Amino acid sequence: MSEPHRIVIVGGGAGGLELATRLGDSLGASRRAAVTLVDRNETHMWKPLLHEAAAGSLDVHAHQIDFMAQAHWHHFAFRLGALEALDRARRTITIGAVVDAEGLAMLPRRELAYDTLILCVGGIANDYGTPGVREYASTLESAADAERFHRRLIAACARANAAGEAGARPDVNVVIIGAGATGVELAAQLRDTTHVLASYGLASFDARSQVKITLLEAADRILPPLPERVSTATAKILADLDVDIHVGERVTRIDCSTIATADGKLLPYDLVVWSAGVKAPDWLAGFGGLTTNRVHQVVVGDTLQSVDDPDVFALGDCAQTPWKPGVPLPPLAQAAHQQASYVARMMKRRIAGEPLTPFRYHNYGSLVSLGDASAVGNLMGGLIGGAMFVEGLIARVMYNANYTLHLAALHGWARVALGSAGRFLRERTEPRVKLH
Repeated sequence: MSEPHRIVIVGGGAGGLELATRLGDSLGASRRAAVTLVDRNETHMWKPLLHEAAAGSLDVHAHQIDFMAQAHWHHFAFRLGALEALDRARRTITIGAVVDAEGLAMLPRRELAYDTLILCVGGIANDYGTPGVREYASTLESAADAERFHRRLIAACARANAAGEAGARPDVNVVIIGAGATGVELAAQLRDTTHVLASYGLASFDARSQVKITLLEAADRILPPLPERVSTATAKILADLDVDIHVGERVTRIDCSTIATADGKLLPYDLVVWSAGVKAPDWLAGFGGLTTNRVHQVVVGDTLQSVDDPDVFALGDCAQTPWKPGVPLPPLAQAAHQQASYVARMMKRRIAGEPLTPFRYHNYGSLVSLGDASAVGNLMGGLIGGAMFVEGLIARVMYNANYTLHLAALHGWARVALGSAGRFLRERTEPRVKLH
């Protein structure tokens, strides 16, 4: 009997973990392939939830998935550590050493051989070289980032409450730079949660009037990739939530207390979040001799194979994927989901020695959650046969369905139903907002 095909997936984000699970359940369970997932973290969390975790309306730990447990249940192996090197001639990767919280060695530097390597390392915030972003701005790239911002938010509100007890009435200025989906959703969620937070005993703090939320966008409208009708409807809802929107404002510098814009404005802040763009990790630029673009994405063809090496695939935010003529596929969760499903099918063909068919992206539209206020978006493509604007309860239900589909890809529908019921009951007895 021949040795199983060695598939190594680097990155356990939405696409990577779904792919490892699908391949483990099919090729891994039947021993046609040895599937291994590599990630620098021990747990996975769906990125579109991070704005809720940052605002405090969602418990990070209740929504994290343990890679080791997922591997055990779905017939793949998990290796903890960061990708450090790629030797395409020998078809090996090097995984970095791992230390624990006390700095003690846990795992040594290791080599791992592959027959097929799939890069799913996601993206990071693109600061465009703007001075002060790395030093002063928060980003929402991980659960740790979201929890860190939430702690800062609670501390700022507590300080304002203490000042109120002493007779002052200071504002808490939260500035969000970048009015894409993450920035817009965070602004709406913050208005919801700071109002609830004040009701838990901050007697000298009026969240509605003292928490000033400002949204800055360099383009001429918020949500620039989405249809104008969606942008207009969202802006109206945010205005009703007292979110101050500034469009056509390019940030040129951030210092310890103010944000400077290209037209000379200086905006004070207590908390600042940078959500103005996405790029692949810096270390991916030219990694292993692979061709990458100016934002460090691996350039792939229509089968998601690197243009340099058919044994190396890339998907999600770390890949420049062909879409429309001259336009690459945008960094969307639904794109990573479709790519993971496609690569899972292609691995079966690859192992069988059959030619791969091209990847085709189907745009089902985009939805934006605005907390308890509403949700808006557009549905299009094969879902309804055209394009349709949606908002309110229908949009909210469909937005939540995206996460449900992700969980179903990882756990199956039976476990998702039980887990949802458990979360519903647990949330009835817990505060609406995390208080620590």
